[in-house]
Amino acid sequence: MVFKSLTTRVIVISISLLAFGISAYAFVNLNRERNQLINSARESTELLLHTIERSIYNSMRIGNTEDVQIILEMVGQSHKLLGVRIFHPHGIVLKSSHPDEVGKPVDDRDYNLFINNKKEGIFNVTGQGEVIKMLKPIYNDEPCHICHGHKTRIIGVLNVDYSLVDTRKQMVEATKLFVFSTVAIILFLSVTISLVMLKFVRKPLKLIVENMARVEKGDLTVRMTYGAKDEVGRLIASFDSMVDRLDIAKKELEQYHFQQMERADRLASVGEMAAGIAHEIKNPLTGIAAAITIIKDDFAASDARMEILNEVLEQVKRLDKTVNDLLFFGKPTLPEPTYTNINSILKKTVMFASQHRGGKNIEKRLELQEDLPPAYVDPKQIQQVFLNLILNAIQAMDVNGLLTVGTSLVEAEGRPWVRIRIADTGPGIPAQILEKIFTPFFTTKAQGTGLGLAICHKLVIQHGGKISVASEDGKGTEFTVDLPASAVPEVSGDTNGMDDPILV
Repeated sequence: MVFKSLTTRVIVISISLLAFGISAYAFVNLNRERNQLINSARESTELLLHTIERSIYNSMRIGNTEDVQIILEMVGQSHKLLGVRIFHPHGIVLKSSHPDEVGKPVDDRDYNLFINNKKEGIFNVTGQGEVIKMLKPIYNDEPCHICHGHKTRIIGVLNVDYSLVDTRKQMVEATKLFVFSTVAIILFLSVTISLVMLKFVRKPLKLIVENMARVEKGDLTVRMTYGAKDEVGRLIASFDSMVDRLDIAKKELEQYHFQQMERADRLASVGEMAAGIAHEIKNPLTGIAAAITIIKDDFAASDARMEILNEVLEQVKRLDKTVNDLLFFGKPTLPEPTYTNINSILKKTVMFASQHRGGKNIEKRLELQEDLPPAYVDPKQIQQVFLNLILNAIQAMDVNGLLTVGTSLVEAEGRPWVRIRIADTGPGIPAQILEKIFTPFFTTKAQGTGLGLAICHKLVIQHGGKISVASEDGKGTEFTVDLPASAVPEVSGDTNGMDDPILV
């Protein structure tokens, strides 16, 4: 649970990288310090070896070996110098700071260094700790020929044993100092990083999380103050700005929602009132139409008053259509769906619309896909949608216009759809009013009610479909209706539910 915190992970990773870096640096420096101490001891031993060599050279040149022994014993009194000796190339000690070694075989380690032609070596000697053993051959120079002749090249080997105990103590002290300083630095920086992260990162982030939880619960009065102008400060400033905009948007949305509720309530009241008025108007209109029809029978066809009566009947029919639209929009009837052949409905609808005034001069083109699956819809209501769209297309075109009605099967949203296209070559719909054509009571026709397309939209949505329009000014308009495709269930008998609907 602890490592789920971003701050904790950053602190742990930072401290780990810091500890690794400082430890690596300390380790490199510690090794360097150790090597320097060893090199210092080696240089001291080598310097001492050369000093002893120069001291005994004159005595050995004149053959005064007693002085050589005395010199070696004097030099060997140093506590760091564990032994100084001269041994024969055959391994017998000739002279030594320890007289009891004279005449005995030299230590195997010293002799092996000489045999292997090595000048030095570091060994652990029991009771003495680490010792650096250094050798320097004594060559048979011309002054030495008096005593040793000239046949032997090396007449002896000067051997010095130098103790590294003090050096090792210095190395241990240096190691302790490096370890202590490394741990102290890591602890100090770890505490500092932790405090900085907790104060400047975790605390502001925790404040942001808590306030975001309050905003999520609906409290948009939350505001934060943060003096710094770093990334966290800019984040908090952005948060406050976001909450301000959310608060404004919420108030605007509440006001808009309230207005919409008021409008919906008014529309509902108007709808109820319009439906009631329509019922009251419909019956008198029927009586007026019947009376005018009877009156027409009393006049001859050539009577000038017949034109007036025909115009009255035409206006009564228009009023009756408006009343029917109001009744349907205010209180639509529930659909009675069945498995319907869309191609069959379109063929009959086009044929029926062709009888409409102006429809005979329009070219009709049917592009219907064969073997189209049925749609589970109310045939009468869907036919009403197609009829309205086709009549609108016919009315929008002049003579020699082209009406195109097509169907196809498409895949969308993971399921099949029956797509119906109704296109005309009319003047098109201006872009500024294209989004308003499905709005109730919106119309550009002098004698239109503005309910036709609104009813079409309502019926298509009611059947689970979609309706859209695309129009290019001066080139025509195309309406697209998508209805969910269905598979006819297998039932006994010949009741496939796909009988041709009756045109209304």
